[in-house]
Amino acid sequence: MVDMGKIMKQARQLQERMAKIQEELAAKTVEASTGGGMVKVVATGKRDIQSLEISKEVVNPDDIEMLQDLVLAAVNEALRKAEELANAEMSKLAGGMNLKIPGMF
Repeated sequence: MVDMGKIMKQARQLQERMAKIQEELAAKTVEASTGGGMVKVVATGKRDIQSLEISKEVVNPDDIEMLQDLVLAAVNEALRKAEELANAEMSKLAGGMNLKIPGMF
């Protein structure tokens, strides 16, 4: 027989822990760079771009496409790293709750 009180308690705990993890992710950052460090992007664990640095040496008015490619690559890499960070934190949550829900994590 299913104990609904226990399930509700676990659901509340899960919700509280998830809110805490989301707060922590907002404070954590990841960094990605391209062009040997000429373009650097910092993103939070919540996938918000926090900063973008472009070295003067990479700015060439005759080759804007290269700069655009470097920026896009750095942003995409930073977002990928932020996603990995978020997935790692959320998988800790699921593992810590000892939940066995098919299709989750």
